[in-house]
Amino acid sequence: MTQPHPTPDRLIQMAWAFAHTSVLASALELSVFTHIASGKTSPKDLAAATGASRRGLDMLLDALVGVGLLSREGAGETSGFRLTPDAEAFLVQGRPSYMGDFFLFHALMPHEGWTKLSECVKTGKPVVAVNRPAEGVALGYPAARELGKEVARAHPTGKIEVLDVAAGSGVWGIGVAETDPRVHVTAMDLEETLAHTRKFVKRMKLDERFDFMAGDLRQVDFGSARYDVAILGQICHSEGAAHTQALFAKMARALKPGGTLAIAEFVPDANRNGPPLPLLFALNMLVHTNEGGTYTAPEYRSWLEKAGFRDFRLLYAPGPSPLMLATR
Repeated sequence: MTQPHPTPDRLIQMAWAFAHTSVLASALELSVFTHIASGKTSPKDLAAATGASRRGLDMLLDALVGVGLLSREGAGETSGFRLTPDAEAFLVQGRPSYMGDFFLFHALMPHEGWTKLSECVKTGKPVVAVNRPAEGVALGYPAARELGKEVARAHPTGKIEVLDVAAGSGVWGIGVAETDPRVHVTAMDLEETLAHTRKFVKRMKLDERFDFMAGDLRQVDFGSARYDVAILGQICHSEGAAHTQALFAKMARALKPGGTLAIAEFVPDANRNGPPLPLLFALNMLVHTNEGGTYTAPEYRSWLEKAGFRDFRLLYAPGPSPLMLATR
């Protein structure tokens, strides 16, 4: 039965979006999803495992059911909780696809720039810059592993030289290297950022398969026909349209004939009608950069073909949008 009149429900949910974020953060801090995955599914067992009060925990569990991260079987003390598929996939600590650190980072970070959004919309300029190399690890890792499988398929023989541009945490190179021992990665970024990259590479015990190149991606010389694969992991949105196209031209020079360029981005549909995340992320670029934005797959394809790439294709992998691939 359709509603005879509009209701404010959707608008109220938007105004209360902060509550969803806080519920997710609290559950992650208490390791609720991890405890349930380990078999502690009753309210009593979860209270003991988390050290939380029953009053507070019962309310949190109700809210997690309400927002679709848990399902409930039974009622009262005999009830049990189960993880919904997305919680099972991404919110259980210790699993390769775990993204809880990424969600917790953003849930707890101050969003001071967004409080000035109206000012940014009026001026078209950011009010605060952002550069957080540590945050990319959890977000990119599952997709990086899938990219590694595609790289191995596209380059079935010999050593695979990979260039990870503006590597940040190094997650893309790490994920690709873990899937195939033939991969050798050159991680490029600013010297101060590479300090973070080195830590993550060492943590994953991949030191011997990584080299590091310090420099500004707009200035550094990547050479000619040196790499089999180049990765632009969440770079283009902060570079903006003009600098992205210049970067594609540099990648075309740096790759060997038949080389693969992989691009991870927040990609709206061709008409920019959705999905919501890439469109909201474009505003994040307004708040934090002078030229950044989000761009559609047809825009990327056009820019890549202009730079000399062919065989544009999408690789569906765990992440906010499919990866975009093209061949030199």
